[in-house]
Order: sequence, then structure tokens, then C-alpha cells
Amino acid sequence: MVLGSYGHGGDIYRNRVVWDFSANINPLGTPQAVREAVRQSAESLSPYPDPYCSALRAGLSAALGTPEETILCGNGAAELIFQFALALRPQRALVPVPSFSEYTAALEAAGCEIEPYPLLREQELRLTEAVLERITPETGALFLCNPNNPTGQLVDRELLLAILKRCRETGTWLFLDECFFSLTDPEAAFSLLPCLEPGDPAVILRAFTKLYGLAGLRLGFCVSRDPDILERMCRLQQPWNVSSPAQAAGLAALDCRDFARESLETIARERRFLERGLERLKIPYLPSRVNFMMLQGEPHWGKALLDRGILIRSCANYPGLTDRDYRIAVRTREANEALLTALAALTEGRL
Repeated sequence: MVLGSYGHGGDIYRNRVVWDFSANINPLGTPQAVREAVRQSAESLSPYPDPYCSALRAGLSAALGTPEETILCGNGAAELIFQFALALRPQRALVPVPSFSEYTAALEAAGCEIEPYPLLREQELRLTEAVLERITPETGALFLCNPNNPTGQLVDRELLLAILKRCRETGTWLFLDECFFSLTDPEAAFSLLPCLEPGDPAVILRAFTKLYGLAGLRLGFCVSRDPDILERMCRLQQPWNVSSPAQAAGLAALDCRDFARESLETIARERRFLERGLERLKIPYLPSRVNFMMLQGEPHWGKALLDRGILIRSCANYPGLTDRDYRIAVRTREANEALLTALAALTEGRL
């Protein structure tokens, strides 16, 4: 059997890994209350799961301040990316690069012409207002990731608002991936969710994966004030796509507010620790306000670190990046110390 190539982080199954820095998951893992909810849900595995995720959507509605009918749940964020692309089938889509590769994969599956929008190193790979000129009536969709993966860069608040306004004017659909929004410094984070108006050509993507450590369970959702696009996406879903344990986990996670606060405090502290360490080692990196960052090293660093049980994410398969670019997640102090020790050995030629 021939399997397709796996172009993401987190492949701990084919590597001897002690510390996984390749997947951007909360270093605190999964909240105990969520684990308990999943265990309890195992007592009710015989019935089919609720196909409408009614309780979870009601909980999300209360938490986000948006009507239940504006929310669609999915088997992870990736499923919803593909559903949007296949439901809309735009003739042409604008996609900043580098960014999350599943946007391109989904658009290609939908037969869409992709217009790459290169982010520049001299601008720290940030999106600037120059993108507004590229959004035209011929642009069927614009895919944005905020914070961007793999760069960790945020889109400026005023620019986001200008992009939404421009999309309204041109009829361009905005697909805004905010999956890392909940792991972003609160003083820096800005979501377009409260700015959506009825009928706006916009879909905002979120996931439970990152903050609540649920990558193995798969649970995402999206919000749109346009009922037609949600209906078209819903028709593309397989029946019972969100399992009962996943729905129970999501509902329990919404009550884990103390866990969320502790996670943000830990990430901010450990990100500063990593930044200071990289500066001491004179390793270039992009400043970040989220739970991961990009650094520049040498092409052999990935293998050398993996030989010591440390898995980092090579960014060589991202358009616009090279085999010297790596992404690392912010982990626990013990893990971060192990990474910096190994990087010191690399920079000093001892590894």
C-alpha cells in the first residue's frame, strides 16, 4: 500500500521522540475535566452521536456571543477547510505564502486556480496593506491564517478590518483561520468574529485542538453570518462526523477557564525563556505572540536533533521558505531546556 507524504508536524509514530516541538499543542496538555468527560462518554458509545452537535453548538453560542445557527462543527479544522473549498469552488483564490498547506490542498481538490501572495522576509513575513490591492472582484476567495502558521505573525487589527471591508466591496469570500487565536497573548489578539454582519462573505475557523490538547480526538468549528455557505458546507459532511466523545470533550472544555488562563501565562513565560536562549546562542528567530516561533539554522539540524530524541518542524516544504527554516513549539521548561542545550551543542559544533 502506497501512502501519501505527510507534510505536517507531530509525526511521533515513525520517529524516536522524547520531546516533540513539531506540533503546536498546548504544553500543559489536556485538562483533567476534559479527560473525565471523554471517559464518561465511553459509557454511551452504542448510540449514534448527535448529528447536529446541538449541546456543543449551544455552549459555543453562549461562549462566543453568536447565534447557534451561525456555527458548524467538524471533525477537526482540516475537514472544514476542505468543505468550504468544495462548497464554494471559487475560480481563483488568493493565498499568502508561507501559510498552512491545507488551504492549497483543499483549493486544488476543488479545481481552483491559486494565486500565491508572497510574504517578504524584509517585512518579517508579515501581511501588509499591500494585499488590499490584490483583492479584486475576480478574487473568489482569500485564505488567511491569524496568527499565521508557521511564522507566528499576527495581522494588524486595522488591516484585518480593511480586508473585511474590501471583501464586502468585491464580493470576495474571506476564510479566516483563527485556530491559534486562543493561544495568542490577549493584549495582542484580535478576532473578526464580533465584527461580522449578516450576509458577510466570511467564514471564521476555530478548533479545540491546540488550546485543549485534543489533536487526537479531532474537533473544530466555524462561524459564518451567511446561512447559505453553512448549508452548502453541511451538505458535504459525512453523517455523524463528530463523535460523541469529541462533542463531550468540547462541551467540557468550554468550562475550563482557569486552565486557559494558566496556559496563556505558561506560554508567555516559556516563550520568553526560549527567546532569551536563542538570543544567547545568536540563532535568528521571528518574534512571536503565540505558542510557536520560527528560527533559522542549518539544513542538518533537524536530523541531528532527532538523533537526540528532539523533533522540530522543518519548514522546507513551505513555499518561500528553505531547509534552514524551522518551527518550534513552546513547551514545558524541562523540554525547552533540553532543546536549548541541544541547540547550543549544534552551534558549538559538538553535535
